[in-house]
Amino acid sequence: MAQTTCQLQVRRLAGSMALLGLVLGVFVSRWFLLLVGFVGLNLLQSSFTDVCPAEAMLPGCGADSTAADAG
Repeated sequence: MAQTTCQLQVRRLAGSMALLGLVLGVFVSRWFLLLVGFVGLNLLQSSFTDVCPAEAMLPGCGADSTAADAG
């Protein structure tokens, strides 16, 4: 169950950051479109390497939460 919660949190974060970058890129500065590119590259690399930096930052993800759920 913890992995499912973690996956949902990562997907929500990635989707929110992509939409935020898109909106800011359209209305504020085109440089914010780099945020969308960064999110996309991070999702692509994590699909190959199974390493996602967001998992270390989000609550409910990582080694600490899996150890707490097991015990």
